[in-house]
Amino acid sequence: MSTDTKQIVEQLRSEYGNTGNYQFPTEIIELPSRGHFYPKDNPLSSGKVEMKYMTAKEEDILTTQSYIQQGVVLDKLLQSMIVSNGNGEKINYNDMLLCDVNAVLISARVLGYGKDYTFKVTTPSGKEQEHTIDLTQLMPDDFDFSKYPKEINLFEIELPASKRKLEIKLLSQRDQIEIDKEVKMNKKAMGGLDTSLSTRLKYSIVSVDGKSDVITKNSFMNNLLALDSKALRKKINEITPTVNLEVDIPDEVTGETFRTAFPIGLDFFWPSA
Repeated sequence: MSTDTKQIVEQLRSEYGNTGNYQFPTEIIELPSRGHFYPKDNPLSSGKVEMKYMTAKEEDILTTQSYIQQGVVLDKLLQSMIVSNGNGEKINYNDMLLCDVNAVLISARVLGYGKDYTFKVTTPSGKEQEHTIDLTQLMPDDFDFSKYPKEINLFEIELPASKRKLEIKLLSQRDQIEIDKEVKMNKKAMGGLDTSLSTRLKYSIVSVDGKSDVITKNSFMNNLLALDSKALRKKINEITPTVNLEVDIPDEVTGETFRTAFPIGLDFFWPSA
């Protein structure tokens, strides 16, 4: 992938010159899900998206205060940068699984400000240091797609303590919108209590012992044992194809290498000018 600023400029000049018929260059981005869990008739079943390079328009989006305050600025950014499913078909951004959204976010950063990302990390020796990574070198975790039927976003688990049988799913961007609304509402009604964890789990559940109504799922969540919650979170991690965000970093004090997940801070899309 050509991501350095110089390479981008050269690509623009070689492909479009000064003809006046300007089109933005694009890249094909492979999704961690490979499209495996989308219905066949969903364009995202292609397992990829086509994204355009970031322009001043997208920088305007990133600095729009109303988007930032509403918490939708990155969603607006991706909607602006995604062109198609890689085969010329438009996609519905809200259909995208969250595991794919996270990977597309990283690609958007590369297409906007290049592959190098510098961040601060505290080492095992207690020293804060800077480290730069190449975002294009981040790879998907190993995932055995053969264990799961294609085109079906539905998984089963029997909880170890209560023995309740659940059907669960991978969350989509559409689910995330509803989760954010409910968490915000709960925080106002419950004196600031953050219900993000339990709300995400609830939206992951399709049915409890064969029942899929809201009352059953709410009752189940209100009585979910911590042991079962832990097992449910582990199962969700197992069925989620993701990009591995862990990197090896040398400790400048001891010289020893340690492994950590790199943080996506405020400067991920707002690098220093």
